[in-house]
Amino acid sequence: MIIDFHTHIFPPAVRDRRDEYLRRDPTFAEMYANPKAKVATADDLLRSMASGGIDVSVALGFAWRDHELCVQHNDYLLAAAAASEGRIIPFCAVNPALDEWEEEAARCARAGARGLGELRPDSQDWDLNGDAGEALAAAAERLGLMLLFHVSEPVGRSYPGKDGGSLTSFYEFAVRHPGLAIIGAHLAGGLPFFAPMPEVREAFAHVYVDTAAQRLLYDHGAYDQMIRLVGAERILLGSDYPLVSQVRQIEELRSGVFRTDDLRLMLGQN
Repeated sequence: MIIDFHTHIFPPAVRDRRDEYLRRDPTFAEMYANPKAKVATADDLLRSMASGGIDVSVALGFAWRDHELCVQHNDYLLAAAAASEGRIIPFCAVNPALDEWEEEAARCARAGARGLGELRPDSQDWDLNGDAGEALAAAAERLGLMLLFHVSEPVGRSYPGKDGGSLTSFYEFAVRHPGLAIIGAHLAGGLPFFAPMPEVREAFAHVYVDTAAQRLLYDHGAYDQMIRLVGAERILLGSDYPLVSQVRQIEELRSGVFRTDDLRLMLGQN
């Protein structure tokens, strides 16, 4: 089974009235103001999955600042997942800076969400290691939800959407909450490369990283290094579709991971 753990889909209204949403949310404007930035729907994702032989995709919400935009997006994700007969797994959007988010998280969990994400604390102006982060951790544990965070590399090139969650904040949150299932997007901002530190390696007992947009950030040898440092069992296939083609991401993984058992884990067993 092949599972793409990091994809993005939006309601058709966002695609069709992009300019309206650019005005309503600064993070969306940063990432999607360029007309070449692709906005995909559930139908687009299902077609991509069919062409790439992908069994399941995790579809992530967007870190909207406005609560109503989170609800609108979540309604679409939940409906798309229900109609997909298990092929789309929803991770919903909340903004812990606002009062209504816990009720929305509970609603989404009851409706079939398996997690919350892609969480971007800095984009929504809340402190991952403050009161909002503690409330998020408590809600995730209570509701049985996974948490998927955008994590930025502390060095390297700049690009739209890079900021949103720092490597240091993510690591501190993970260390303080060993009982949660936590996923760091984009190789968790490079956290696996610090795994020779015993404290960091210990954190990987409950932390996973996904490979979303890896080909845009690191050279091809990164896969082999990560496997040696944290083990293939902590790495999840993620394409960041539609930013990166699902087919291309899988081809890259297959050419960069040399052991069949490791590849099988990363493609879906994990």
